[in-house]
Amino acid sequence: MQTDVAVIGAGPAGLAFARALDGTGLDVTLIDPQPAAVLADPPFDGREIALTHHSMAVLERLGAWARIPAGETAPLRAARVLNGAGHRSLIFDGAADGRPLGRLVPNHLIRRALHDAVREQTSATILDGLKATGIRVRPHGMAVDLEDGRELTARLVVAADTRFSKMREARGIAADQVDFGKTMLVCRMSHDQVDHGGVATEWFGHGQTVALLPLKGRRSSVVLTLPHAEIARLTALDPAAFADEIMVRLDGRLGRMQLESTRHGWPLVAVQARRFVGHRFALIGDAAVGMHPVTAHGFNLGLKSADRLADGIIRAARTDGDITSPLMLHRYEAGHKLTAAPLWAATNAIVGLYTRDDPAARLARRAVMDLGRGAAPVRRAISALLMDRGRPRQLSA
Repeated sequence: MQTDVAVIGAGPAGLAFARALDGTGLDVTLIDPQPAAVLADPPFDGREIALTHHSMAVLERLGAWARIPAGETAPLRAARVLNGAGHRSLIFDGAADGRPLGRLVPNHLIRRALHDAVREQTSATILDGLKATGIRVRPHGMAVDLEDGRELTARLVVAADTRFSKMREARGIAADQVDFGKTMLVCRMSHDQVDHGGVATEWFGHGQTVALLPLKGRRSSVVLTLPHAEIARLTALDPAAFADEIMVRLDGRLGRMQLESTRHGWPLVAVQARRFVGHRFALIGDAAVGMHPVTAHGFNLGLKSADRLADGIIRAARTDGDITSPLMLHRYEAGHKLTAAPLWAATNAIVGLYTRDDPAARLARRAVMDLGRGAAPVRRAISALLMDRGRPRQLSA
């Protein structure tokens, strides 16, 4: 089998990348171990993605945004940060024109929309239910070994196979990994006594971290971070007992609560590849950088990587036709590192400071919160970062 571009992984980054190449004349083949039915209609996984304005514009250009039911999304009007047991907060709100910080969209609906868009491409093929087991350099391309014994040859291979990328490892690219030793539990809950007002709350309590993401109506996505054993215990509780404990853990801030969805646990491990490219090879999405979710920028960063690499390939195809140009690949790497490095450092620093409970850390957190409350320019700068209203590239193909 032959293709121009082989994409390992049909998650959001891989699908967005493939869709961005529509109309270029390049054949794209995606390989994913999940069956076709799951790729076409992914199940709810608990994750609500805080999309920036830039990401929404990219999804719109790719023909995916219109495929997401508007009633399933919710505006993120502001973000509030709480520290410890106190009720004083640090608020980051939207722009002066009233636009929200972003929009909350279920992860599985984004994946479904992108999959539907890619399936319309005559130039894209999805090999579902198949694992890529290896990758080798050929004289004029790359060979991807498939678990059924077949071989797919490609001019360029793009890995989008999660933060624990086997293709990254196969190409000898090392990665820095931070295991936070905790699990994030996510689920949807209703609270009929308190209206969240479209405000997300990040609460760094003593011994736990809680995020409350505002959904439509008096419903929130509850994101609770605790040691693995505690999350396992909470997941095993019956719905009524679970709701009672969550209400206690939130100090009753949202009143009586009820579980509205399945519960999902995600171990927290951050990964950053030391290189994003190699010979006829590139990393995008979490395979390049998989971040802790505390700053809500991981998905948006992955979408940017897919868009940036696609743009480089489109430009190369239009000039000299060399979509594997080392110069083009290194330009992609340099640009994505420039975007990712500050976010990676800031995210890990926030996690390190705000999840420690020793006296020194508590004093430092209080000082940072007081500084933020008293410095309006700092708050505006962070709000602008959260919104990310930068203009995405125009459709090149």
